[in-house]
Amino acid sequence: MQISDFFSAQTVAVDLRAADKDALIDAMIDLLSSHERVKDLEEVRRAVKERESMMSTGVGKGLALPHAKSEAVSDTVAALATLENPVEYGSIDDEPVRIAFLLVGTPDAKSQHVKVLSRVSRLMNRESIRASLLRSTTPAELLDTFREAEAGLLDT
Repeated sequence: MQISDFFSAQTVAVDLRAADKDALIDAMIDLLSSHERVKDLEEVRRAVKERESMMSTGVGKGLALPHAKSEAVSDTVAALATLENPVEYGSIDDEPVRIAFLLVGTPDAKSQHVKVLSRVSRLMNRESIRASLLRSTTPAELLDTFREAEAGLLDT
């Protein structure tokens, strides 16, 4: 399983604009709008926001990992973005978010969901990877950088 397999060219963004946490979550969900695996974008939005209301997914070190499980997708989908300006997110370390990773999986894919979140956390724990992602200037470069980082993690 490669995390990058859950992305499409349309679900990756560089310098995404968001005024606040809610706008960031909405913008990340909007990246999924043309993904073939998304059956109901508004249901995805409801599920992600409901999950976020339980506990912030600002995991620290400038990373947000909003996620949910929903019947509104036919299979796991993901979005990745760097932000034009940091966003206050209620993160566990009180640091504003500069990178966001959205994951939406089906309710029956619980094990995969946890594995993906764990792997993203491990990747983003490395300052060098976060810095490389933030230096990306195009969505294609951001996706390539993520794929290289993921391949490096799998090699270790």
